[in-house]
Amino acid sequence: MLPFFFNVSCACVDTLIGDRVDRGIMHIIQAGMEFDVLRANNKIAHENYHLLKEHGIKSVDFMGSIGAGKTALIIEIGKRLVSRGKRVCVIAGDVTGDDDFTRFREAGLDAVNCNTGKECHLDANLIKKCLADIDLDKYDVMIIENVGNLVCPADFPLGTDYRAVVVSTTEGDDMVRKHHAVFQHSDIAILNKMDIADAVGVDPSVITKDYNKLTGGLKEMYTCSARKGNGVDEIIDAFGF
Repeated sequence: MLPFFFNVSCACVDTLIGDRVDRGIMHIIQAGMEFDVLRANNKIAHENYHLLKEHGIKSVDFMGSIGAGKTALIIEIGKRLVSRGKRVCVIAGDVTGDDDFTRFREAGLDAVNCNTGKECHLDANLIKKCLADIDLDKYDVMIIENVGNLVCPADFPLGTDYRAVVVSTTEGDDMVRKHHAVFQHSDIAILNKMDIADAVGVDPSVITKDYNKLTGGLKEMYTCSARKGNGVDEIIDAFGF
């Protein structure tokens, strides 16, 4: 179990301990809570990582905003891996519902649904519970689709080999400039929907240049069109599946 204050906001603490507390002290309390939550998450993520390694499973956590094309890309990657003889399982993370889970199953992929209830990201404890319900000996690859969000997931590693962030040309050319953390915490960045970049008036080179500037040119941003399948093999090769 994560600490009891995992969902406690500053406003809740005000209610619990009164409104006469100095705001400086409040910031210290909030910072301490955040540290404990992240530390607890990282401990469980470490356990998840070693559990997957014990079963010989390679894994990746796909982060990205709503509408970036994570689901379509995962389906394309999963189908290609299956055609190569890989045994693939997908964990579909979302706040509520089973839409993406259903899409994965309809595409012929084994999948598990993981609803957060109200949280804007998956955490290592949720993944630990999912893994406990999966026969891990049946799989070579575990793909996790995080909740659609470019902010919160960055701070919560799940225990995967890779963390990937997916953005699309339909989101504009300022995504890297606005969301440093998720790009800095990811191993691989993917720019999707290249096939409609011209139609939405976005210059992909602006996005890749921003990414290269942020990462010092040490990491590559892969470009693709999940809908058309262009660039997907290069992404698979980058993961080493």
